[in-house]
Amino acid sequence: MPRLCKPSVSVPEYTITMEETLEFAERVHAGKPQLPLALRLIQNTGVKKRHLVQPIEQTLSHPGFEERNRVYEVESKNRCPQVIEEALANAEVTARDIDAIIYVSCTGFLMPSLTAWLINVMGFRSDTRQIPIAQLGCAAGGAAINRAHDFCLAYPGSNVLIVSCELCSLCYQPEDDGVGSLLSDGLFGDAVAAAVVRGHGGTGVALERNASYLIPNTEDWISYAVRSTGFHFQLDRRVPGTMEPLAPVMRDLATDHGWDVRNLDFYIVHAGGPRILDDLSKFLDVDRKMFRHSWATLTEYGNIASAVVLDALRRLFDEEPPMAGATGVVAGFGPGITAEMALGTWAVDAPGEAG
Repeated sequence: MPRLCKPSVSVPEYTITMEETLEFAERVHAGKPQLPLALRLIQNTGVKKRHLVQPIEQTLSHPGFEERNRVYEVESKNRCPQVIEEALANAEVTARDIDAIIYVSCTGFLMPSLTAWLINVMGFRSDTRQIPIAQLGCAAGGAAINRAHDFCLAYPGSNVLIVSCELCSLCYQPEDDGVGSLLSDGLFGDAVAAAVVRGHGGTGVALERNASYLIPNTEDWISYAVRSTGFHFQLDRRVPGTMEPLAPVMRDLATDHGWDVRNLDFYIVHAGGPRILDDLSKFLDVDRKMFRHSWATLTEYGNIASAVVLDALRRLFDEEPPMAGATGVVAGFGPGITAEMALGTWAVDAPGEAG
């Protein structure tokens, strides 16, 4: 069965700490009525630092939507190739072995997709399928894994490259003063990640089952308002409570597969904020420490949107890897409200499988 191999993750060189975030917020948004509440919420995120694609003073300015999108194009082309090369090496495949590229991002827009540029400059075959996903937000990391799984089932033996490029700081809107917007200013970070799903062989998560779920009538809870100044992030105050209805969906998915969601060996889930992880621990009846990889991503990088699940998975690889046969779940959550979930078993490359 298809295997999700070790991801590669890179974060930009510019950083901002929690203390600096609070300081800048108090200065830039001074006098805004929602600021005191937003500052308390930011302090409760547990984010110690985040990485930015530009220096903070440049990030705080708004040169216009056109210039920001230009920066997105330049930076994505500068940063993706190295991450992709490392992901290919992790999976022991080459660019010529890749049959499809799934590119996910919700922080910039290019047409044609960056997939076309990657094929032209990185040696991928001209018949490589292009699957850009632009509008699933933070859920897109889980969606990319699931669509790669589906592709490998439809075309046995295929290899799929997943690329996530999230430059969230390019969406900062200095004039927005809603609590959701101000909270996002202290929560989101920038990152690029990539991973390969191999049709045969490889070490990692052997993908066995996937599912999607949309909470009815919540499509306006997480959204972008697209204006002349770009993407304006909108977050409903009910979003933190969405794990209560989603936890039973995850439980049923595991049960239908013959597993007990309370007793899996690893949990790789989207770290949108501390409430999500705390509630999953509560409603799934799973020890909080089982989400340690997601907590580490949130603490060190903030919410890096679709790249979260790939970074949390990388941390699982870097820790002492699970034993062969260990069971686990990968889940991403985002606009919709959408959940993308996958079940898999840890598999180790056997002699003769690689290559």
